[in-house]
Amino acid sequence: MFIDESICLLQIMGNWTSCCSYSSPLSRRKDANGAINEFAQEGEESVGNLQHISEREQDDWNTDPSVHPKVATIFLERSKVENGLTRKQSQSQIVDFRSLKKSSSCSTIYLDDSTVSQPNLKNTVKCVALAIYYHIKNRTSERQIEIFDEKLHPLTRDRVPDNYDVHSPEHRHIYKFVRTLFNAAQLTAECAIITLVYLERLLTYAEVDITPANWKRIVLGAILLASKVWDDQAVWNVDYCQILKDITVEDMNELERQFLEMLQFNINVPSSVYAKYYFDLRSLAEDNELTFPAEPLSKERAKKLEAMSRVFEDKITAEFLKNGIKKWSSLDNVSSNTVARKSVAILS
Repeated sequence: MFIDESICLLQIMGNWTSCCSYSSPLSRRKDANGAINEFAQEGEESVGNLQHISEREQDDWNTDPSVHPKVATIFLERSKVENGLTRKQSQSQIVDFRSLKKSSSCSTIYLDDSTVSQPNLKNTVKCVALAIYYHIKNRTSERQIEIFDEKLHPLTRDRVPDNYDVHSPEHRHIYKFVRTLFNAAQLTAECAIITLVYLERLLTYAEVDITPANWKRIVLGAILLASKVWDDQAVWNVDYCQILKDITVEDMNELERQFLEMLQFNINVPSSVYAKYYFDLRSLAEDNELTFPAEPLSKERAKKLEAMSRVFEDKITAEFLKNGIKKWSSLDNVSSNTVARKSVAILS
């Protein structure tokens, strides 16, 4: 596992100071004419001292969707844009994944097993891929950074086409790339949500956009970092080299290091932010008719749900009795040996 040791911070009398200095690489971005410009990141000195997250302006927190739970996610906003205009509902372009919506009946009850604490892996990855698709399709600029440019840092030995930065990838191509990494590394659905959080945090902090030229390496960097932060048994960088055969460990280490620098080493994800991204992904799925799978309620599952409900009911009853509030029980739960049942009326 690669561990960045280029910077360490000491807190002395409430102030953050660096115990070592280094020269961060200059960022390279393409302007509207295709020219590459080099410059230092905003908040950095010429010697490369990185701005610490505690030094960020308070206004930045209030507009950052990856930190503030009430700020709208970028991908959901971009999914509602069509030809520069905001529309109410997304036009689905993922026909391959459409499915009929199952409805409950008297004989069969369908349940959606995907929850915020245990999301459905397959559909969560599909939704994250769809969010990336809208990021690329409705991007607002062509700003790029060298480490993410696939032409300069190819993932395979195959020749990168000359028009690699022109045509936006389709949703199924993005999903296939993300699914391959998640299946091979055995990552979880929660990791996919954290990946999207880091991706949007990168867009906010580094002021870049996901484009056809850099989307694979940006997604790879986000997955690499999310898998180490979230999973107890993290995947080593060399393991990704077994998945992507032609990439080197040195390239993976550099990708991780620069990704961390651009995030200003802020890898914390509050639970409220995680929940917001989960539910926004659900909204994105609904807008694009990408429904989460509903499974029929089995006898075993029904018994578990009944047991859980009884435990909760007993807990509420105990609270009522503790507070002196009388809770009336149904006659179905009253023993005939202790209480004589009397009919209020006789119907003939």
